[in-house]
Amino acid sequence: MARDIADDGVIDGLRAAATADFETARAMPPEVYTSDRFLALESEHIFSKEWYCVGRSSALPAPGDYLTCDLAGQPIMVIRDNDGNLRAQSNVCLHRMSTLLQGRGNAGRIVCPYHAWTYNLDGSLRGAPAMSRNSGFCKDSYRLPQVRCEEWLGWAFVSLNPDAQPVASRLGALEQMIAGYDMTRYSEAFFEEHVWDTNWKVLAENFMESYHLPVCHAGTIGGLSKLDEMICPPGHDAFNYHTILKDESLRIACAHPSNDRLSGDDRRMTYLIAIYPSLLITLTPGYFWYLSLLPKGPGQVHIRFGGGMSDDFKGDADAAENFRQLKALLDDVNIEDRGCTEKVFRGLSSPLAQAGHLSHLERPNYDFARYLLDRIETGQGAV
Repeated sequence: MARDIADDGVIDGLRAAATADFETARAMPPEVYTSDRFLALESEHIFSKEWYCVGRSSALPAPGDYLTCDLAGQPIMVIRDNDGNLRAQSNVCLHRMSTLLQGRGNAGRIVCPYHAWTYNLDGSLRGAPAMSRNSGFCKDSYRLPQVRCEEWLGWAFVSLNPDAQPVASRLGALEQMIAGYDMTRYSEAFFEEHVWDTNWKVLAENFMESYHLPVCHAGTIGGLSKLDEMICPPGHDAFNYHTILKDESLRIACAHPSNDRLSGDDRRMTYLIAIYPSLLITLTPGYFWYLSLLPKGPGQVHIRFGGGMSDDFKGDADAAENFRQLKALLDDVNIEDRGCTEKVFRGLSSPLAQAGHLSHLERPNYDFARYLLDRIETGQGAV
C-alpha cells in the first residue's frame, strides 16, 4: 500500500529537495508521489490555477468540433464556435447537472443526454422541453459558465483561474528560443489517450531527463543520443528544457533539405520541453510529439498523446512512410517508458524506498521540484 503522511511532513521533504544546492541535490522523497493529501494540494494550487494543454488547436478545425477533459474536478468542453473561435466552457448541464459531451467529436448543438436541454455552441441555452409551467424559468438567463481558453503556437490551453498570466507572456522566452523551428508548421497526425499506473510526476520527470535513454530505451532511441552531448541548463519560471543532438542516421529527426530556418548543429538538435505543470514536448526539426498529463489519483495518470511531422516533409514522395516509421518508433518508445515509470512508482511506494542524489543530467527534475514547492507554498500563503 502506498504510504501517506501528514501534509506538513510531505512539504518538508519537498522543501529539503528543492532548496538544496543543485550540486548536492536529491530526488523528491517518495511521499510527494504517494500522498493523497499532497495530490489534493496539487489539484487546489496547481491544476486549478495553472494553464493545462488539451492538445493542438488544429485538431478542432470546424464549427462544432470539440474535445472534453476534467480539470481539477471540473468537466470542461473545448469547442470551435460558429464564428471560428476556440472557446472553453463548463461541460455540466445547468438543469440537473449531468455532464453534456463525452470524448471528442462534432456537435452542431449541445444536447444534454438526461433531459435534452439544448445549448448553442457559445453556451447559451437554445431550448428546454416541458419548462413552460415554471414561471421562474427564463431561457435567456441560462448560459454555460465560460472558462479561459488561449492558443499559443498552435497549442490550446485552458485555465480555471481568471487571473492566470496569459500563455504568450508566460512562455515568451521559450517562443524566442525555438523560433527557428516554427511550431505552427507542424501538423498533428495522431492523437490517443492512455492511462498508466504511475504518478503523473514520475512520468513528467521521466520525460524531463534523458539520463535514462541508454538503458530504458536500449531497443529504440538509446543508441542515437549521446549523454556527453546533452545540455541541461537551469530552468525558467514556467518551463524547463534540455537538448540532445540526434544522430543524422535518424533522418526524420533532422531538418529537411528545404529548411532554411536552421543551420549548423541546430539542424539535428532536439528540444525536450516541459511546460509546467504537465505539457511535455519533444521538438525535432523533422517531427514532434507530446504528452499532456492529468493525475487520476496518486497511482494513475491520464495521458493525452499526440504528434506528427514537420510540414517541410509533407511534399516528399516518402512522406507517408516517414510518418509510419515515426509512429512505430514512438509506440515502441512508449512501451519502454511505461514499463520504466510503472516500476518506479511500485518502487517508491515501498517502505524502504529512499531518494538518491541527482545526476547533472537531471537538472530539469530539480527545477521541477522547485516549481512544485513554489506553487504549493504560495497557495498556502507561505512567505
